[in-house]
Amino acid sequence: MNIFNILFSVLIFSFILFHSNALNVTHDSRSIIIDGNHRIILSGSIHYPRSTAQMWPDLIRKAKEGGLDAVETYVFWNAHEPARRQYDFNGNHDIIRFLKTIQDQGLYAILRIGPYTCAEWNYGGFPVWLHNMPGVSLRTKNDVFMNEMKNFTTLIVDMVKKEKLFASQGGNIILAQVENEYGNVMDPYGDDGKSYINWCAQMADSLDIGVPWIMCQQVAAPKPMLETCNGWYCDEYKPKDPNTPKMWTENWTGWFKSWGGADPLRTPEDLAYSVARFFQKGGTLQNYYMYHGGTNFGRTSGGPYITTTYDYNAPLDEYGNLNQPKWGHLKQLHDVLHSIEHTLTNGDIINEKLSNLVMATIYQTKEKSSCFLSNTNTKIDANVNFGGIKFFVPAWSISILPDCREEAYNTAKVSTQTSLMVKKLNKAEDEPSSLKWTWRPELIESASVQGRGDVSLNKIVDQKDMANDASDYLWYMTSIDVAKNDPMLNGTVTLRVNDTGHVLHAFFNGEYIGSQWSKYGNNNVTYVFERNINLSLGKNLISLLSVTVGFKNYGPMFDLVGAGITSPIELVLNKNVVKDLSSNKWTYKVGLNGISNKFFDIDCASKSSSKWVSDPIPIYRNFTWYKTTFKAPLENKPVVVDLLGLGKGMAWVNGHNLGRYWPSYIADKQLCKTKTCDYRGRYSNSKCVSKCGEPTQRWYHVPRSFLKDGENTLVLFEEFGGNPSGVQFQTVEIGSICINTHEGKEVKLSCQDRPISKIKFASFGSPQGVCGSFDKSEYDSKVDALSILEKECVGKESCSFKITEDKFGTPSCEVKKLAVEAVCEDFTF
Repeated sequence: MNIFNILFSVLIFSFILFHSNALNVTHDSRSIIIDGNHRIILSGSIHYPRSTAQMWPDLIRKAKEGGLDAVETYVFWNAHEPARRQYDFNGNHDIIRFLKTIQDQGLYAILRIGPYTCAEWNYGGFPVWLHNMPGVSLRTKNDVFMNEMKNFTTLIVDMVKKEKLFASQGGNIILAQVENEYGNVMDPYGDDGKSYINWCAQMADSLDIGVPWIMCQQVAAPKPMLETCNGWYCDEYKPKDPNTPKMWTENWTGWFKSWGGADPLRTPEDLAYSVARFFQKGGTLQNYYMYHGGTNFGRTSGGPYITTTYDYNAPLDEYGNLNQPKWGHLKQLHDVLHSIEHTLTNGDIINEKLSNLVMATIYQTKEKSSCFLSNTNTKIDANVNFGGIKFFVPAWSISILPDCREEAYNTAKVSTQTSLMVKKLNKAEDEPSSLKWTWRPELIESASVQGRGDVSLNKIVDQKDMANDASDYLWYMTSIDVAKNDPMLNGTVTLRVNDTGHVLHAFFNGEYIGSQWSKYGNNNVTYVFERNINLSLGKNLISLLSVTVGFKNYGPMFDLVGAGITSPIELVLNKNVVKDLSSNKWTYKVGLNGISNKFFDIDCASKSSSKWVSDPIPIYRNFTWYKTTFKAPLENKPVVVDLLGLGKGMAWVNGHNLGRYWPSYIADKQLCKTKTCDYRGRYSNSKCVSKCGEPTQRWYHVPRSFLKDGENTLVLFEEFGGNPSGVQFQTVEIGSICINTHEGKEVKLSCQDRPISKIKFASFGSPQGVCGSFDKSEYDSKVDALSILEKECVGKESCSFKITEDKFGTPSCEVKKLAVEAVCEDFTF
């Protein structure tokens, strides 16, 4: 046997050993214990259906490089069982492949089966058919619901067991979760809620997975479940059971977006502060929600009114790029925390007040001491003496001293580069500057003019009940016979429709009479649509098209919140004569013609190509289908499609549903209350928002795996009316990079796979501004930092250097920082 065969055999044996040895996962009050090793766990949420299987290896690799020990994911019931006992584990629903990809990277997994997820996912992850089962009540003591929940939970557990993925079988899953944040909503369910959560614990425990089960936000969780915390901060959280480790299953790295909302930002300084503070105060496991947010493809977004992007301002952006400096600043924190893991899990804890501002926490073993210095004041920086050494601890920050002598990390001192991402035009060969479009109308006449549907009932039916989540669209149609002596024949009549807060389009006698939808912040509030109409002698037809924008996903009894049109629907004469139409014969039709006939499918579209018209292309015409072809952008950068100019609708590329689009919904200008973002002080989702007065979402992710060589097809269904002439495909990449950090730090500038083409700004001392708009101050060093860095960095993909006075001169200020902005490739702003 030659040396290559020997090495190959060793590698194979090591792989089998890693994938087959059973791990004993237990805990004490301070740590997760894996095969006798006391561990702190740093984890991050990545939801497999919000990306593609082709993206998973890169996302998980970046999570590992970012210093994580584990990846956490929900299991989405409605994705896997869209119809009762009909299952889908293909493509980006292949949960086993996802878990194995995590395992292949050498990371642990935390499996949150739920199967209620919340997650801003449609209906909280519940399939709507479940809601429509006779006699069912969700998330309470109810045999119908509990039988279905047990069936699905058992199905997932059995699939995972078959592949030997639980740690007890030699796999990488160290924790599993049942239910989700039930403690937040349990009180309204009364005694049945208490019985239900106890049943959840017993059911989960009976599945015998060999690793601990957790319940998040469930104070005093029934044994043997372990309770955990969710929120922006969990440092003050203490489990009810003193033997339960302090675990944080959701540290919200930012926030989600709703249509009409602004872009969220949780600063890396504050996020790092929350993590350091958690471990300073005895934390064991911390999970970032989200580490990669991703995309709500198709109709998966919940809310209602959750956007298609689920970027979440996470350390990895929607497309999988490093969100710098957040990713890098957290990586440095993770490295330091791992370096003191033994001390954190085994050391005695001593707290020492150093001043009115700063508290020292010392973790001490016989071999070593490690320290945290925390300044929780939101305004005042602190200079303190600790162990005979002076330390500068900025407001709202924590310094970590692995040896209690030298600061290795401070949460407010960001030395990682900031990467400003830009959108660049498609440079595919022969790609026209403007796409060539064809179009066809959505045929609505059978409903709006003829009133033809599938089912007729003498009542108004909730959209969830009638459509069963098969489509966003549901027609409600009724006719009114007006006699000669009816006073409404010659008076001013108002059609009054109550809607549950989604979108409504109204037609009267075949004519479009108007639309309405919720304002930002009121998407759970019923609104009233009113239009004046002129009744005709004889038969009059009212056709109402209700459009849902994701079902509610959170709250007590959220599953009972209505969707679509609700009673009463009335005709009002002169404000005092009211005719209630709610008990009329109403005819219902689910979906739209173009969606039912798959106009978006490449094969179906080609068979009916004669029905697509190329000229002239109508614009601002509602209920219109548009189609074009394009070549995939060159290279391998993430791809987006810019839909500015369109109203609202859905988009498909090569038959893949990109999700709902709504670029005409402008973010409320009132949300951006301040121009500056101060990391100091507690974060909330209204703090540090931006891009008010701009489209809530303009760009939509087109995963590379959706594209093919040669010709690709984009199909749009435009519901409101818009102009497709400005649609274009672009790539997302780094435009420029910056640092703005303290003296003494070793820093790196990197354009990744492209050279640094220019140093746009560089100054050492007290430079002002932020990345993209730096300015020198009167206190800055006179040494030409720009020329120094031009020589060291231009033409290289990356350059590293230490910030010292020897290199950059002596400024006339106490706190010294270097600010640099460099341009990647030849991009200029």
